[in-house]
Amino acid sequence: MIGKTFTTMLGGRELTLETGKLAKLVSGSVTLRYGDTLLLVTAQARGDLSTLDFLPLTVEFEERHYAVGRIPGSFPRREGRPGEKAILSARITDRQIRPLFPKGYRQETQVIITVLSADGQNLPDVLGPVAASAALSISDIPWAGPTACVRVGRVAGEYVVNPTVDQMAESEFDLVVAGTRESILMVEAGAQGSGLGASEDLLVGAIEFAHAQMQPIIDLILEMKAALGSEKFTFIAPADLSIDIIPELTAAARAAGLKDALLTPGKKDRGARIKALRDGLIAERVSPDADDRAAQVTRYKNDFYKVEKAELRRLILEEDLRADGRNTRTVRPIWIEARPLPRAHGSAIFTRGETQVLGVATLGTERDAVLIDDLTAEKEDKFMLHYNFPPYSTGEVKRVGGQSRREIGHGNLAKRAIRVVLPSFESFPYTIRLVGEVLESNGSSSMATVCAGTLALMDAGVPITAPVAGVAMGLVMEEGRYRILTDILGSEDALGDMDFKVCGTAEGVTALQMDIKIGGITPAIMREALNQARDARLHILGKMAEVLSAPRAQLAATAPRILSLRINPELIGKVIGPGGKQIRELEAMGASVNIDEDGTVRIFSADGAAGEAVKARIESLTRSATLGEEFDGTVVKTTPFGAFINLFAGQDGMLHISQMSEQRIEAVEDAMNVGDKLRVKIAGIDDRGKIDLIRPELEGKIAPREPRAPREGGGDRGRPPRR
Repeated sequence: MIGKTFTTMLGGRELTLETGKLAKLVSGSVTLRYGDTLLLVTAQARGDLSTLDFLPLTVEFEERHYAVGRIPGSFPRREGRPGEKAILSARITDRQIRPLFPKGYRQETQVIITVLSADGQNLPDVLGPVAASAALSISDIPWAGPTACVRVGRVAGEYVVNPTVDQMAESEFDLVVAGTRESILMVEAGAQGSGLGASEDLLVGAIEFAHAQMQPIIDLILEMKAALGSEKFTFIAPADLSIDIIPELTAAARAAGLKDALLTPGKKDRGARIKALRDGLIAERVSPDADDRAAQVTRYKNDFYKVEKAELRRLILEEDLRADGRNTRTVRPIWIEARPLPRAHGSAIFTRGETQVLGVATLGTERDAVLIDDLTAEKEDKFMLHYNFPPYSTGEVKRVGGQSRREIGHGNLAKRAIRVVLPSFESFPYTIRLVGEVLESNGSSSMATVCAGTLALMDAGVPITAPVAGVAMGLVMEEGRYRILTDILGSEDALGDMDFKVCGTAEGVTALQMDIKIGGITPAIMREALNQARDARLHILGKMAEVLSAPRAQLAATAPRILSLRINPELIGKVIGPGGKQIRELEAMGASVNIDEDGTVRIFSADGAAGEAVKARIESLTRSATLGEEFDGTVVKTTPFGAFINLFAGQDGMLHISQMSEQRIEAVEDAMNVGDKLRVKIAGIDDRGKIDLIRPELEGKIAPREPRAPREGGGDRGRPPRR
């Protein structure tokens, strides 16, 4: 069976789309190959109209471990639910394609991305959106594509499109951009390495570079659609009965004080006033005895929401007024408290307006690191950030349990924002867990998590390179007019056209994420939004510095201590002991011990004294004796030819009978017995580490003993021949 293939070059490598060979019963089916990474993407819609009042789109990203020649580690040895990486990859595709479905489209639609082969260099997360765009374009599903998606890095001062994994390891940042022919739809970025972030100009340049690199992909999909595309099916949007009602309802709402209600400070009070106004208007228009009263009420509620949205957007565009009375550039009032939790290693409360997050930092050992088991090479992650969004944070009642894709996405953004300023594990050998507990939410809780998390790290004494803050920017655009909003509210997120989250230090951007609800925006608007976000970020960093200007000089009293030392790798077995006996004895003293292959030993203990005792014991076990060194030793064994003296833990030396006294001794026991203590000096160390001792006070008074001869046959080295 021969499929139809379409090929272009991207980043010096061939990108091939193919259809007509696999999964032919679905509306749109495309395979994409880039290097040895191969994906199958399908798109299918139900024929009947959904009863949901929103776009019922689902995007699934299916990782198959056979793609990298590995058997899954889950029971019963098959792929389980999507991991965090798969969920984040699905979100990249979802955020790119969702804005381009027609208004009122309600057919349940599903896009499934299956990774069939992964070469470990060409990452599938940005290839899935390209194949999804192609599958939707050739399908019969109404969709205003095509779109394209690329990754951009900066290596050796040059922008690189779709860098390989090896190139990404050297890149200054990781930037993913999706867009149409004319505009940008979605951006996600994170600075890399240890530093202070990337400049706004550098990121805008990368976005412009990415948009230019998308054009051959869009051309390819258009070519594919022209050759093989299906005719789009027609759909009937829910009847819009508001056409004749909206003008009259708008006039009545304004006369009843809609503007004042919208500008009421406080989410609860504002909501109550708007609801009262709405219900009053409905009561005037719907008879309580009407047979279809419930349907009429629902209709008027939907129409009033449109009126409310239009009036709020008008106030922003025409009067520079927002729902809480601010102008478009003002940040909400900020309140911060450091160390509210007495036992946590680090904690802080960050409140901005009616959004409040409790940040909590916990320090652990490298044994607490998370094993990353996706289609990349297995590795451990020593930094975790968990974002929790309980229903009470918005005053709602919902089921509690498990993390939503939104929580995972917001947590990942905050993690990327903070990771770049963390110290290296070598300089600060702790696994770090941050938790952002959202206590109140009225816009931008993920950005408040960045601020609270940074403060919690500083409270814990983690030596970050610089504080990080985040702010969410919005956009209202109509008929060529637009305003960019600083520090958006929840209602502005819902009624606006953009959600643009920007995080960074005083020097640069560490992470950003942009989602667009309209057809896209230009790089010029992005540049303006980034500059406005920088002003807000500096303001927030100033407020944070008033509470904690730098990491605390000492770890919290409740935080565990990690002591480090380096031993000779050849002595690792000595610390572990036969069957692990020695290391179990060490850990029974009240500390955890981890030993790397290079001889680095880390001792982790909540009790500082116990940690110091274990360290001293290990130093004693691995100590190396040097020629001429003196010890107060203990006799541990006597033999006919001498006595074995313990110098320090794990190390004995032999004092020959001829070196015990100026007079001749017939038996060792005439001079010393087991348990006796005496001063000894190292007189010699042979090629296998065996130590010969002398008594310092007799040095020069007794003829030195000849060095031991190399061992031959089965005789006891250094001992007189048996008689």
